[in-house]
Amino acid sequence: MRRILLALLLVVAIPVMAAPTAPAAAATHTITWDKYSLMIDGGRTFIWSGEFHPFRLPSPGLWRDVLQKMKANGYNAVSIYFDWGYHSPKSGVYDFTGVRNMDQVLTMAAEAGLYVIARPGPYINAEVDSGGYPGWLTTQAGKARTAAADYLAATDQWQTQIDAIIARHQLTNGTGTVILYQIENELAATGSTQLTYLTHLRDKARADGITVPIFHNDKGRNGFWVPPGGPVDLYAFDGYPGGTCTTSNTPGSPSAAPDWGIWGTAGASASPNTPGFVAEFGGGWFDYWGGPGSYPCMAQREGPGYERVFYETNIANRLTIQNFYMTFGGTSWGWLPAPVVYSSYDYGAAIDEARRPRPKLATMKQIGLFLQSVPSIAKVDKGATITPSSTAVKVYHDVNPDTQAHFYVATHNPSNATTTNTFTFPISTPDGSFTPSLTLAGQDAKLLVANLGFGGQHLVYSTSDIMSLTRRDATDLAVLYGRSNETGDTVLSYPSQPTVTVLAGTVTSSYSGGRLRLTYTHSGLAQVRITGGGRDPLTLLIANQATADSMWQFGSVVVRGPQLVRTAAITGSTLALTGDTAAAASLEIWAPAAVTAVTWNGAPVTLRTTSAGSLAAVTQLAGPSTVSLPALSTWRFSAESPEAAVSFDDSAWAAATKTTTNSTTKPPAGRPVLTADDYGFHHGDVWYRGRFTGSASSVGLTYGGGGAGMVQAWLDGTFIGQSTLATGTTTPATTGTATFPVSAGSGAHVLSVMVRNDSHNEDGGVNDAHKEGRGLISTTLATATWKIQGNAGGENITDTARGALNNGGLFGERNGWHLPAFADSGWATRTLPDTNPTPGTAWYRTQFTLNVPAGHDASLGLTLTGTARALIFVNGWNMGQYIGNVGPQHTFAVPNGVLNPNGTNTIALAVTGSGTQTLSGVTLTNLGTVRGGVPVPLV
Repeated sequence: MRRILLALLLVVAIPVMAAPTAPAAAATHTITWDKYSLMIDGGRTFIWSGEFHPFRLPSPGLWRDVLQKMKANGYNAVSIYFDWGYHSPKSGVYDFTGVRNMDQVLTMAAEAGLYVIARPGPYINAEVDSGGYPGWLTTQAGKARTAAADYLAATDQWQTQIDAIIARHQLTNGTGTVILYQIENELAATGSTQLTYLTHLRDKARADGITVPIFHNDKGRNGFWVPPGGPVDLYAFDGYPGGTCTTSNTPGSPSAAPDWGIWGTAGASASPNTPGFVAEFGGGWFDYWGGPGSYPCMAQREGPGYERVFYETNIANRLTIQNFYMTFGGTSWGWLPAPVVYSSYDYGAAIDEARRPRPKLATMKQIGLFLQSVPSIAKVDKGATITPSSTAVKVYHDVNPDTQAHFYVATHNPSNATTTNTFTFPISTPDGSFTPSLTLAGQDAKLLVANLGFGGQHLVYSTSDIMSLTRRDATDLAVLYGRSNETGDTVLSYPSQPTVTVLAGTVTSSYSGGRLRLTYTHSGLAQVRITGGGRDPLTLLIANQATADSMWQFGSVVVRGPQLVRTAAITGSTLALTGDTAAAASLEIWAPAAVTAVTWNGAPVTLRTTSAGSLAAVTQLAGPSTVSLPALSTWRFSAESPEAAVSFDDSAWAAATKTTTNSTTKPPAGRPVLTADDYGFHHGDVWYRGRFTGSASSVGLTYGGGGAGMVQAWLDGTFIGQSTLATGTTTPATTGTATFPVSAGSGAHVLSVMVRNDSHNEDGGVNDAHKEGRGLISTTLATATWKIQGNAGGENITDTARGALNNGGLFGERNGWHLPAFADSGWATRTLPDTNPTPGTAWYRTQFTLNVPAGHDASLGLTLTGTARALIFVNGWNMGQYIGNVGPQHTFAVPNGVLNPNGTNTIALAVTGSGTQTLSGVTLTNLGTVRGGVPVPLV
């Protein structure tokens, strides 16, 4: 066992409150571990975590929405990447304000009652530009992810900034809930320079006051950087074994779940003396430019059945720290996405891009609440081999060596089978020997328990899954569930015969030899009260799957009905509930006897006491009202691309006179460096104007454009062509060469070139891939002299509120055409579809007013049609890039906060094409409305 510094802190415990304030300093507490699990203040804690990237949701008010949804749905931790490039437009310049306020998100996580796994990089991958590196790092000489002096000096800058924030929110400090800290991510190179590098990061973190355990995430379960001897405290790995949808965008056949722990020889077995720790386990997968639009399909493929089979197999394998990537994917807005993804990063996650719960979220709730209700699961060894009656079934068997609680995970054999199999399996515990019968239907697994003490009770075994166990007053409350219409069998131990009262549903009971047996069919909600028999009173709620999905548990309070219950807090005799309804919903509550009044989102609820003793609302909670969305019919229009004209004044542009570069794509010998990063232009479009004298029959341009990048060119003011990098693959081309025929006679000429930079490569291969050139790399014009212009200010960005990733170098961007306050009254009026496109870029602007009813959360988006490509600005925020002839994305989520739900909004579209692509239409789309939500300030 290893010990991390003592701290003055109350461990986060939530007997009633769903969202407590950050823990107050009170008593000494520790984070320790052994081969079984983390222990917080000596108490074993199974970490059930979801990945959430605040930088993919540029509305801090909505961070609370996502975090509360995670907590309510059974997660006890959130894993957060911190993107270096998101905060640093220039070396030595860092911004942690507004949408980059990481203090705020860590405070919100503590208020929601979630532990935090902090993952600050410096390299994160994460399908973001440069893998999280700032644009200015692309020009460094030293190789990244090594001990190069200039690279380490840069990482020191970042760690100094981000560590100060993380340190302020550590559990060990008594000032927050950060429990783990990751240095680096998926570092597969293991040379001496990498060891020096990781050791440097570790030592820097410790010097900066990081006192929680430190780990590295091993890609592919290689056994790299295993303690002791490595620069980390804990070994962690990642894996995405769930597979992807078919090329026809159907879920296809399931994959088989791997054994990456005590039942196998990979993964956690590389570090037998630390807890099984999967830092990223597949909760979906990303889609790519020209891809199938697979997110809804991935949500099905890795839906409830996948979660039960794969995640419960992990539980059987003693992986007691599990983080699911992603739980909320969000949006790679602006120039955030790496070349391998487009703007949506929905991921097929449990919470979709519009912040709506998918059916798979309820499964996470049920498993997560079980893990928190049954702490014995956090310390298990392999039990005796179990042989079920059917060879089509496999049963894992684990035993807690201290409590002798037995845990069984039943899956198909192989686990990717989807047949229906009824089987028996033997249970042998100190309670005796039993042979229960069960059924597995389709993709499914069951996590069952025997010989378990809880509250004042003793469970012999149950063939129902346990959702939660809690205690209210002197009564125990257990929520059990199973698949609809499957039979269930629960056996409890009693010294003498108890009294069984069936309060609702159909349940048969019998008592013999000190054992009370209940048999039933999982249908709706059955309720049973058991009193006497030498034990405390017990209430059993036995639900089918659909009913369990609608149930919520907060300490001693269980609620049934609404789509979401966010928080529950008891003050005196009043239970205050907050939450969301997507439709009119019933409300039923099991609470301590002292509770006689209930409020829902602040309003009193008229109650009745049911025949089963629960409290129920007399009338249903109201669903959402209709949200009216205006048509976007009239637009202001202005052509752009004045840089193409011979007479354009480029005197203020930077001269491309550099002769050396650290880019991995260097110009031919003797030619000037043209790559945009060398001139401080790191994101979005960049313009070049080259002057040469003499004749030419063609112009060749080698350019770096990232995923779906493009180049456009004009000679002496005449459009000569456009080239787009190939798409439709998970590893798209990121550079290309375009050759355009021209008829340039003798004399002076001006070549105008625009390159769309769809972001820098990630550096997953430790080969400085992020230094691949963007913009022009070289041309066939050997004697041309060049000027270059990118975003206004270059590294000295002019829009600090929206940050470095919001804007590129379009003329309209440099002159504020995307901003709400821009005066466009002199522009022409147009309607869509626009059937008269011209080469280059044109801007379309419109305003509209929203009036979303008070107390509602309407998640809205923009849906675009047509073959053109467009940058989508909403109230000045670049919410993504539409490429109609590439796809697959047509609808773009716009978060409240960026969008004003009760006021005027401005849309500005920068539409770029060769003169043949058209923008057909733009409409507002309601992605989902609930009554409820959280307060969301405008950004």
